[in-house]
Amino acid sequence: MNQMLIAATIGDTLDTSMHSFDMAIYRFFGGIQSDFMTVIAKIFTSFGDENFVIPIMIMGLILFLFKRTRKYGAALFLSIAIGTLITNLALKPLVLRVRPYNTLQGIEEYWNWYVNAGMLSESDYSFPSGHTTAAFEMAVSMCFCFAHDKRKKLAAVFPVIAVLVACSRIYLMVHYPTDVIGGVLAGIIAGLAGYFLAVLIAKAFSKHEKLDNTLDLGRVFKKKPSTKVIGAVFAVVCAAVLCFSFVNLMREGGEETLRCAYDGEYDCQNEARVDEEKYPPIDGEYYCKIHWNELNDAA
Repeated sequence: MNQMLIAATIGDTLDTSMHSFDMAIYRFFGGIQSDFMTVIAKIFTSFGDENFVIPIMIMGLILFLFKRTRKYGAALFLSIAIGTLITNLALKPLVLRVRPYNTLQGIEEYWNWYVNAGMLSESDYSFPSGHTTAAFEMAVSMCFCFAHDKRKKLAAVFPVIAVLVACSRIYLMVHYPTDVIGGVLAGIIAGLAGYFLAVLIAKAFSKHEKLDNTLDLGRVFKKKPSTKVIGAVFAVVCAAVLCFSFVNLMREGGEETLRCAYDGEYDCQNEARVDEEKYPPIDGEYYCKIHWNELNDAA
């Protein structure tokens, strides 16, 4: 219980100490809102969505099984895994920061920005931004991989996308700017860790030629696919997955979204979980993951 109180204080402290900074950044993004910019923001936020990240993580495993792309695959998979551990299993449960559309819903200008941006909602805690972490862990690991292979122009694309993902989370008003800063730092750490571990793994495989050749899906092809071919296939898959992620995102948000039934110190706008097996209704009401867990533990 003491740990929970300490953790809650971290989130409360961030809310109060960084309020002026967060609101100043919100005002900038609120000032550039338009229907066109909202679509652009949702496109980039799709890069950090689980509908994009999970398939890319699986693709990382597949790339690992090709000798020519082993380092890239390991870097992707490991950076995403490490980032998930840092964000979802360590920082979010430690800080316990409530989403801004809950804590700031009494501020009229913020609420107008949130509504104008489409009223997207999540079902967990706010700090750090998971989408930002995901974008930066993938960007950093891939940037280092491509830069090491002397493909610096391509390497530079990844950080640009990651920065735009970070900005999109503030524009859509689903994260505090300080959440995004936390996500950037977590993503950089995860990306660097994933890259350097991948380099060590790739070197270990290269020293054991028999294992390196055995664990190579390229052997099943009469003519081994070139790195360019594998890269082109991966790019097409990424584009398809991004489209899927974006289309799903465009269906989310708005007043039609089923929101959490909690209405204590704030009227919770988190998305309610409606998984009857994992999150069955409590007294006929549906709650977000946070409040479902709290009520279930209390019961």
